[in-house]
Amino acid sequence: MTAHADLARYRKTLPTTTTTKATTATTATRIDRPRPDDGPLLWRLARDSRTLDLNSSYSYLLWCRDFAGTSAVARDASGRAVGFVSGYMRPKSPGTLLVWQIAVDESVRGQGIAGALLDGLSTRVAAEHGLRSLETTISPGNHASERLFASYAARHGATVTREVLFASEDFPDAGHAPEVLHRIEPLHF
Repeated sequence: MTAHADLARYRKTLPTTTTTKATTATTATRIDRPRPDDGPLLWRLARDSRTLDLNSSYSYLLWCRDFAGTSAVARDASGRAVGFVSGYMRPKSPGTLLVWQIAVDESVRGQGIAGALLDGLSTRVAAEHGLRSLETTISPGNHASERLFASYAARHGATVTREVLFASEDFPDAGHAPEVLHRIEPLHF
């Protein structure tokens, strides 16, 4: 199957509602930079999400050390990580933050934490690096992520464009879904 066919099939699976009302994250939740000792819990959050590609536990430790400036953790009142977003600035596209993964503990889903993570991280990255656009990839059928990023775009007055970044046949493991790039721009902070 070609990337063009993957994108056409993906567009047919987009949820009918493209804007959602963002809920407010609980006031006891704070958005913070990750620390290396957060790595094991972030790995568990990714594993327990049942939707994310799980990376090695070592990669989450490194990510929390080397990419803390472009990632964020949501902490509950006790300081425990209950959600995270990992990202990096694209080397060949200054001003573009690529969001790699975002996960929220099942016990606190529906409280607006994922949206608060994206907004908090974007504000910090904009202040420290400048931010014009945000990119992420979403596999077809992940409607929760599609709604999350459509809502983010709406809150920031930006548009979302989509294209297949990696088609199914680009992956070495059989049966991998295509990865559809969602580009959200222009962002103004």
